Amino acid sequence: MAWHYSEKTKQIFMDAVQGKPGTHLGEIEDADGVGQHGSIVCGDALKFTFRVRRHEDPLKDIITEAKYLTFGCTSAIAASEALCALIEGQDLTPIEALRIKNQDIVDFLEGLPQQKIHCSVMGAEALESAVVDWAHKRGVDLAAQGVTLTGAGAEEDEGRVVCKCFGTTEPYLRRKIKELNLRTIDDIVSALKAGGMCGACRYAPGGLQDILNETWGAGEPAPTTLASAPVDDTGPSAFQLYRQIEKVIEETVRPVLQGDGGDIELVDIKGWTVYCALRGACAGCMGAARTLQLIVEQTLKDQVDKRIRVVPV
Repeated sequence: MAWHYSEKTKQIFMDAVQGKPGTHLGEIEDADGVGQHGSIVCGDALKFTFRVRRHEDPLKDIITEAKYLTFGCTSAIAASEALCALIEGQDLTPIEALRIKNQDIVDFLEGLPQQKIHCSVMGAEALESAVVDWAHKRGVDLAAQGVTLTGAGAEEDEGRVVCKCFGTTEPYLRRKIKELNLRTIDDIVSALKAGGMCGACRYAPGGLQDILNETWGAGEPAPTTLASAPVDDTGPSAFQLYRQIEKVIEETVRPVLQGDGGDIELVDIKGWTVYCALRGACAGCMGAARTLQLIVEQTLKDQVDKRIRVVPV
């Protein structure tokens, strides 16, 4: 499935993976706050670090620098960039930074596909985790400052695991359903990923639909079967696929590479494998493999089909 991103989101992603000045991909050594969210097993993971300008009173520490390491898609990288941009340059204390919510990240990016909203949630929760780490190091009692944690780390008692694929607990689900106004199972999958893998927790007793019904009132009944026959997805024809790939390379990838004195040649397409050759300055660049993976392949996955793999020739 191809995702439709705003032009701002695409530009932020391209700038980040090229390491352009002002971007934040990386990790701060000896950071004052370190937070993580997600899991590589689940497909998205984020490590967020920040540095503060220390004050005698830790409550007056100011965040001066923020960076992230993200394993994920275009929206995960862009959302992480948005989070850093929203924090830096505003003289925010770590506690003040907690005012940044996932919707602020979505708004900064001028929207995200509904199926990618979980990337903004991931950023907001990594920030919260980093602030908790800072508070521990600086001896700050967040509860005494009126801070109510809302992320996965908010639970002293982990509670019953509802979604075993993603380790999502019942207390976390109930809190996030209200906080994010999640009304359907699809909403939960988009925002939290819970229920998005095997689907066994969707209609199981005490599962996602039961929790939704208890939160908002009776909703859709559970189906008589928990799974249906897979939908036959033949996908585009070979000609249609070629035209889609050619269009994305011409309109999105090539202008970025040409901006750095490089270019790209589409050599061949076999199934979902795309054979490309970098030209110009990109051909001899030490980061050529990274360019193919993070710019060419990831862009084609996002805008054409996630099954695409790019191979250099």
